[in-house]
Amino acid sequence: MITVNIGRTFLKAYNKKYKKELTAKEFFEKKYFEVFFNYPKYLQWPTNSPFVQMKKGQKPYLLNTEDRKEKLQNLHDKISAGERDASIAIGFPASEAKEYATTSGLITDMNLDFHEDEIYLSWIGSGLSIGVAGGLSILFNQPDILLITYEGWKVYRKLLNDPTLEKLAGNKITSWNGQWLSYAYSKKFRDTFDYGYLDELVFFKLDKTTLVINTVKWSKLFFNLSRQFPEKTFTGYIFSLGQTNKTLGFYPFRFQQARKLIFFYKKLFGENAAMKDTTYYENMYGIHIKRACELGAIGMQALEPEGLKKYFDRDKMPNLKKSKISRKTKQTDKEFEIFRQEAEKKDYENKIIPFRIYKTWLLAMITKNKEEMSDYTQEVAKAIFEYRIAAQKNKSGGTKTANIINNLFASKSKKGFLEILTEIISDKVVTDFKVYKELRDRIHLMNNEDFGYFVVLLKFDYAYQERIS
Repeated sequence: MITVNIGRTFLKAYNKKYKKELTAKEFFEKKYFEVFFNYPKYLQWPTNSPFVQMKKGQKPYLLNTEDRKEKLQNLHDKISAGERDASIAIGFPASEAKEYATTSGLITDMNLDFHEDEIYLSWIGSGLSIGVAGGLSILFNQPDILLITYEGWKVYRKLLNDPTLEKLAGNKITSWNGQWLSYAYSKKFRDTFDYGYLDELVFFKLDKTTLVINTVKWSKLFFNLSRQFPEKTFTGYIFSLGQTNKTLGFYPFRFQQARKLIFFYKKLFGENAAMKDTTYYENMYGIHIKRACELGAIGMQALEPEGLKKYFDRDKMPNLKKSKISRKTKQTDKEFEIFRQEAEKKDYENKIIPFRIYKTWLLAMITKNKEEMSDYTQEVAKAIFEYRIAAQKNKSGGTKTANIINNLFASKSKKGFLEILTEIISDKVVTDFKVYKELRDRIHLMNNEDFGYFVVLLKFDYAYQERIS
């Protein structure tokens, strides 16, 4: 069971770091139980375990110290008696075979004998699960990551015990772990912080009357982990435990590919732009975690930006034209200036940043020289734009030219693209044939996947030409 292995890796790293020799049971009693269950609000709600099985009239928030110690002893007794079902060992199968379909994953009919210490390790491992948006969790069998996650337990406990945060929900350790780990490896981490600072980083949201922990987007976690492990590939186990257990499997997380994206972003748009746009590219990159797993690895392809797919599927150009800001007659000059600045800021965030994100990813996906390809698509886009302008001056050719360009960008195959390119070269307004000849040669040599990325990239560079002209 993976939770046992994770717990074992962590405990070994913990004992080494803090110069201890704790057994799994000792760690569970002295650390895990004390932080997770020895307070009115739990950090975790292990289904059907002794900690959540209440006697008549009992409620978790009404339990006293003796009541909680009794539940701990109940767990000890069940483990000593040899019980090994999902309510006693986290991540294990249910006690009855008929229940396997809904509450268990990776079931075997082999008679596996688990030592008592391994049952406690399963609890420790489960408490290190990293929750991400989409209802799934990740486990990394990496000591550094596990130790950082452990440090976050104490912070969550401190917040839950704060009387001014009585609305903060308990039992959300996996969601907390995801937010904490992402924060701990981010540029925004600082040693001294409080609830207000974490709230600014969108750790929390108010759900009716309860303050809950937002689950972090996997791509944001991915980018922040890549800062610490820029050249590493770690295997992550992706799953969920609940009323219905789900096991997606083991997947390589290729952190070096996140660094490549950031490298190209800085190359294209500058260091200052990369710093300014951090929040946006963390949030915009990345398809749904389940779809990412279907790719077999968490890397460049899984980081496909949100909203980009529609530009592959149909002839739809991105709206990058300048916003029109009209002056309201009753506004003072100062008020109008504030209005103008806010409108331009919104325009920048909603249009320019997505353009940059789309272009960076498309370049990274094309297997040629990325920097050279970036300059090249801009050159081609400029030539096509100049072709359109020249045709507009010829009053009879404006509409026809617009249709030709639209059809070029809507091409689904290299053959179709080259056929439309032939139409352009045949137009008498075209005088610079060199750029089109090179374009023909490059398209011919591209594989089909690169061709798809290239055309979308070209569309964005063309739209940008329209914006700046």
